[in-house]
Amino acid sequence: MRRWSTAGLTAFVLAALGVAVLGAARPARISTRAPAAESCAGLAALTVPSVAITSVASVPAGSLVLPGLRAPLTVPAFCRVAAIATPTSDSRIAIEIWLPSVAAWNGKLLGTANGGFGGVIGYRAMADGLRRGYATVGTDTGHAGDQMTFGDGHPEKINDWAYRAVHVMTDLAKLVVRSYFDRFPDHAYFDGCSTGGQQALSEAQRYPLDYDGIVAGDPGQNRVRLILGFLWSWMALHTPDGQPVMPAAKLGVVADAAVAACDADDGVTDGVIGNPRACHFDPATLACRDADGASCLTPAQVTAVDKVYDGAKNPRTGEQIYPGWVRGSERGWGAYLLNPSEPARLGFFRLFTFHDPAWDWRTFDWDRDVAFVDRAIPDLSAMSTDLSAFDAAGGKLVMYTGWADPVVPPMDTVQYYEAVTAAMGGRAETQAFFRFFPVPGMSHCGGGTGTSTFDALGALEQWREHGAAPDALAGSRTVRGRVDRTRPICAYPDVARYRGAGSVDETSNFSCGAPAEAGGPGS
Repeated sequence: MRRWSTAGLTAFVLAALGVAVLGAARPARISTRAPAAESCAGLAALTVPSVAITSVASVPAGSLVLPGLRAPLTVPAFCRVAAIATPTSDSRIAIEIWLPSVAAWNGKLLGTANGGFGGVIGYRAMADGLRRGYATVGTDTGHAGDQMTFGDGHPEKINDWAYRAVHVMTDLAKLVVRSYFDRFPDHAYFDGCSTGGQQALSEAQRYPLDYDGIVAGDPGQNRVRLILGFLWSWMALHTPDGQPVMPAAKLGVVADAAVAACDADDGVTDGVIGNPRACHFDPATLACRDADGASCLTPAQVTAVDKVYDGAKNPRTGEQIYPGWVRGSERGWGAYLLNPSEPARLGFFRLFTFHDPAWDWRTFDWDRDVAFVDRAIPDLSAMSTDLSAFDAAGGKLVMYTGWADPVVPPMDTVQYYEAVTAAMGGRAETQAFFRFFPVPGMSHCGGGTGTSTFDALGALEQWREHGAAPDALAGSRTVRGRVDRTRPICAYPDVARYRGAGSVDETSNFSCGAPAEAGGPGS
């Protein structure tokens, strides 16, 4: 059973009696019972302060077609509840709760996450959870679409996106589950990657009683500095007039050279950099001997790649503003760092901070403006290292990142984990409730050349419900529909070490242990 604080227990008792607080809503008497248990239609009568139930429908098993999805979802029969929450006068948070039948329900709630800047409910993740037996909940985070215009002049909508919407959806989902199944869920879990990873860490930091277990993948929790990192790296890869200094095809050339230089550092040649922090690949080794060519780098291109590796720095003091992208991630730089016609997420500066739709990225002062941007939206990031309340409540946290992530630099995630470790009393104390799994070769939230398929949620359930703390996740790689490699994904700081015999594609021939070398670029 979950270890509740007095405040948390009081809140749940009040909820059971018909009193709830959703976000900033004022406590009020509510009805938490449908006319009969497992009455889908009856949920339309549920009343919650600052929430409007907009539709309730019984959905038959089969294919479900939903707007925004390219293909229909395969779902079991479920009760679909849609609602709009208004925790502030400027909020309009769309929420959906999907409830399996009593016979199919595993007794648990799964909170689902968002990508980018939200704007759409994660129906696919909700369907995945439903098929596993969960009651599932999702939100659009308070606006429609991924563009940042929603926050222009609307600070409460920014707060909804940054942290409040997930908390509000979770409160509401627990009440709806209570009404439908006649009991609260035995356990509540949250699973998210990218922005969903930020949401996951925000929940652990801000609302430690919301979830018993949390999965935070490739978290963009250092949101403000991440967007600064986008700006720095885009500027490094472009001329002052916005022209790219290298074609996208050369990113693959750099990636291949980095892997070739560092692949064997972990004792096995498998096309993957096992520990990028120990990789010292120098892009100058690709310097063109004469004229520019498809397989070499000009001096300007070498400098640009080095600046992306080094990360954003104050030009006057040399202070590290944000970590750089690691060696082995280059092939994916195009999406955020090279191909866009202007720096990624430029709306953050134009609409959220400087409040000037015509703001020019060329005017950013890396000595003066970083502190201003940090202060402009202090609650946007999820950087608290004090997870003591989450730990005290019995919560468990699994965090992972792709070592080849081209969107969220993995060193930012490493540095956050190290900061938590220091704040929480050391490695042993932290690993008792929080474990971190860097995945060699994995791109952003999956894909790449590594064993990027694994069940973090299942491992989390075993840990929270049965005390089986994961020392490693079971990773696999699928090529053309066939699993061609398995590998342990070791809990940081350990790495997978080859035993010296047997296939390099089989987990049994590896063990988790300390890396052969630590440090290097980005450490």
